[in-house]
Amino acid sequence: MESLQEQSLFSSSYDWIQLMGMKYLPSLALAIVTIIVGLFVIRLIAAGLQKACDRKDFDPSLTTFLKSLATIGLRVMLFISAAGMVGIETTSFVAAIGALGLAFGLALQGSLSNFAGAVLLLVFKPIRVGDYIESAGKEGTVTDIGIFMTRMLTVDNKVIYLPNGPLANSNITNYSQEPIRRLDLVFGVGYGDDLEKAKNLLESIIAKDSRFLKEPEATVGVLTLNSSSVDFAFRPWLKKEDYWPAYFDTLKLVKQEFDKAGITIPYPQTELHIAPGSANTLSN
Repeated sequence: MESLQEQSLFSSSYDWIQLMGMKYLPSLALAIVTIIVGLFVIRLIAAGLQKACDRKDFDPSLTTFLKSLATIGLRVMLFISAAGMVGIETTSFVAAIGALGLAFGLALQGSLSNFAGAVLLLVFKPIRVGDYIESAGKEGTVTDIGIFMTRMLTVDNKVIYLPNGPLANSNITNYSQEPIRRLDLVFGVGYGDDLEKAKNLLESIIAKDSRFLKEPEATVGVLTLNSSSVDFAFRPWLKKEDYWPAYFDTLKLVKQEFDKAGITIPYPQTELHIAPGSANTLSN
């Protein structure tokens, strides 16, 4: 009797396994094939993304991050799809992943803003490593554009870290992006001096210095009539790497040449006129 019951139980179990196999085996096989093919396609997409980033000259750290982010996201979607093929309810998984993503985003919204700023900086390239820039009241040479922070080195060797989010959304003055710059200086001469002589002297300084370019043409002319001086605009063009050496040399040379030519450089001063008889009033 017990043997018959065991045989019946075995037969029922075998039938159940056979039924489940017939029901789920095709779906399981399809899910396995989908995973294998999907992983191969994901590798192809990652390789294509790597090549695209290399062609665009993206920063290696950004390329690695984007590649990893895309690979993980596609794999999660692939396994959720495969689970759905087998018959596993995936709605709860999707809801849990969405809630986790929302919580993660709220917790790291500042960091995500900085990451988005890094993407904008590295994709559109308003600045590059080695550029001298000014932004948010800070200026210096860019030494590194990271995922969250940009590192700058000032002329007095101070290190400044700027968050990428605010940096990408603020005004940026890039002094290094163009190959040439204009040297903007103002020199004042006295009202009693010969203006034509002063103008010719400034033009000769530009002509004798090989660092100043012929094209675009330099500008020298009266800029303003100040209360104590006639101000000349001195605006030659030069290569960006010659800017600061030419800046300091020109200031020194103009002072020397003005002194030789007897041209005065006025400076603010106060004159006190004492009317007759006022000295006795002051003494009393």
